[in-house]
Amino acid sequence: MAMEEIARVYADALFGAAKDLGKLDSIHEQLGAFADALSENREMQLFFFSPYFSSAEKRDGLAKAIDGAEPELLNFLELLTEKHRMPVLFRIRRQFDALWAKENKRLGVTVTSAVELNPEVAERIGSEIEKQTGNTVELQRRVDPDILGGLVVQVGNMVLDTSIRNRLEKLRKSVAQAA
Repeated sequence: MAMEEIARVYADALFGAAKDLGKLDSIHEQLGAFADALSENREMQLFFFSPYFSSAEKRDGLAKAIDGAEPELLNFLELLTEKHRMPVLFRIRRQFDALWAKENKRLGVTVTSAVELNPEVAERIGSEIEKQTGNTVELQRRVDPDILGGLVVQVGNMVLDTSIRNRLEKLRKSVAQAA
């Protein structure tokens, strides 16, 4: 089974349990906090990813690391430890975040422009997407001089590209085909 597939199975299981228990938000938050701490701390990674420490040692480490966390999250992380799946945690977190966003009707939208975008324009784009999708948009703005002009709008995992570079590329292709 591929890493992505393993991550999906674990994330689905944790999400289902969290939802049934009415603890979606707290487990989402605590999973994120633990994953962040783990990604920033090399010693912690070595400890949790290493085959040299026993499951019991790792369980004790977990209990200390996430003192006060939801018991279901602790059990989940213990399971990952026992199955030597802790390195998949970051992918599990990404999958869980995506499920959580969908559940809460939140849509990540990134607007990339060649120059700094007027905040009102960005807001207009955001509210237009909210109107069309019925979701709450979480808007991020990026500047990328390489796109020359126009906008690249990423909605979830869909990209709407209205940049000049994109039009030039299409033009170049049609010229190449005509030649």
